[in-house]
Amino acid sequence: MGLATGSSPITVYKELVNIHKNEKLSFSNVITFNLDEYYPISKVNLESYHVFMNKHLFSHVNIKKENIHIPSGNLKRSEIFSFCKKYENKIKKLGGLDFQILGIGRTGHIGFNEPGSSINSETRIVKLDFLTREDASVAFSGIENVPAEAITMGISTILNAKRIVLLAWGENKKDVISKAVEKEITPNLPASFLQNHDNITFVLDKSSSSDLTRIKTPWVVGLVTWNKDLKTRAVDWLCRKTEKSILRLSNQDYNQNDLSGLLINQTCYDLNIEIFNRIQRTITGWPGGKPNSDDTYRPERKNPIKKRVLIFSPHPDDDVISMGGTFDRLINQGHEVHVVYQTSGNIAVSNESVLKFIEVYSDIFKTDTKKVNQLKRVLENNKEIISDPFVRKIASKIREKEAIAAIRYLGLDDSNVHFLKLPFYESGSVIKNNVGPTDNKKMMDIITQIKPHQIYAAGDLADPHGTHAVCLKLLFNSIENLKTEAFMKNCWVWLYRGAWHEWDIHEIDMSVPLSPEQVNRKRKSIFYHQSQNNTVMFQGDDKREFWQRVEERNREIAKQYRKLGMADYQAMETFRRYHF
Repeated sequence: MGLATGSSPITVYKELVNIHKNEKLSFSNVITFNLDEYYPISKVNLESYHVFMNKHLFSHVNIKKENIHIPSGNLKRSEIFSFCKKYENKIKKLGGLDFQILGIGRTGHIGFNEPGSSINSETRIVKLDFLTREDASVAFSGIENVPAEAITMGISTILNAKRIVLLAWGENKKDVISKAVEKEITPNLPASFLQNHDNITFVLDKSSSSDLTRIKTPWVVGLVTWNKDLKTRAVDWLCRKTEKSILRLSNQDYNQNDLSGLLINQTCYDLNIEIFNRIQRTITGWPGGKPNSDDTYRPERKNPIKKRVLIFSPHPDDDVISMGGTFDRLINQGHEVHVVYQTSGNIAVSNESVLKFIEVYSDIFKTDTKKVNQLKRVLENNKEIISDPFVRKIASKIREKEAIAAIRYLGLDDSNVHFLKLPFYESGSVIKNNVGPTDNKKMMDIITQIKPHQIYAAGDLADPHGTHAVCLKLLFNSIENLKTEAFMKNCWVWLYRGAWHEWDIHEIDMSVPLSPEQVNRKRKSIFYHQSQNNTVMFQGDDKREFWQRVEERNREIAKQYRKLGMADYQAMETFRRYHF
């Protein structure tokens, strides 16, 4: 059995462990070969794949130690060639791999076979692509700590497996998945070689598969059952392709672009009007509902006029980054707004920021304790995440005070700010604790306490194993447990997106336009989160600061609305309603 690492197979290994414990699945006759390992790296390094596999699988099942094979990352360079040859020969001697689990990197790598890898390649040492190292930089607390090389099975070794299953989750994988499945086979995208295998399955979630033709434009590949969302998606796509606004689309446009089926039961004119009205009616400057108005076609209810609003923010900045303009409107329009920061966000505070605050405190209050001096020495010139509880406490306070400063600027009273500090997050490292009863109870308690008419929450699931996903699942669990309560009968849930992605047009149920002045206020509220500017640790491959990213995103969605024939706004924040 060939095994992969990374976030994708974690759920598979968890399920295998469950089956082993509960259904007596035995691993006593299983022989495993892992795809790869960083080089150089110690077997006890927390980021090594030896540690990963023991943590998620091997230490929980009855597999024999002699049946476990993982490339060694602590070999002498002179030993690598011989090791790789023996690794390859052992796989062949055992008859090859019966079952191979794969993930996929954004470069299209499988194993660590980076672009340019030959279809005939076998186990060897390789140079890692910059993007691959950048993706791993979170786990290693900085790209400078990520090894530049790795030992990996080759493409040929992988393709010789009798059965292959590739796993991919999240929006950041959608581009590479569509290329691997639908584009030409090329060494520049090693995963494309899998098209040659006659027994492979891609297991994808909604986000990672969203760029595949059958998902993105299903009308191109066959008959579809048209619903409201699909009709909106098709018309939006047609507008982009023809570079026309909705009301300018003609019969010819539909007929020449595989969309004639949309006109079977209605005229082109009626369809255009239907979709135009649907999109236009998502736009509102009153996210809490507009008083003394007909709300039949408005996204929100007008009653109650003054609502209790609960904004969930996974980290102490997601609220202003993702919906700062809407936040501002809700306050100014007189609603009772509460913001709940679900986690402390403390591991995203750099050691430099913690050191700065320690030094300021020490200098002002003349603190010269052994503990303070010890922390100063530890923090100086140290880029790694420090798990020391006192350091993490300081980092938590930094983020709390930044959040309070931001919401004060927007005009919210301190008493309406809540810090849950959910325990699952408080591991002191990138790898989080498992969600437990306390996490669920804290979420349910705050909802029950406030009894909101509106809930806003982060619906950005680009990484299903990330904090945003965990926080959203906790919310959904809480809603499921509370939905029979009387106050929940009048509660609507709105999901926003983060700094990287936006809802597609057909997914949007409410769009809140922002004036140039409101864009500036949103920007200033983000600025209060100083520890997350410039040196933010987990910003991915986009080096723009958060305010720059989100302004670009908000401007782009306004531009999309304008191209469809809507009013010309400076920027927009968008939301999708969650029905429970």
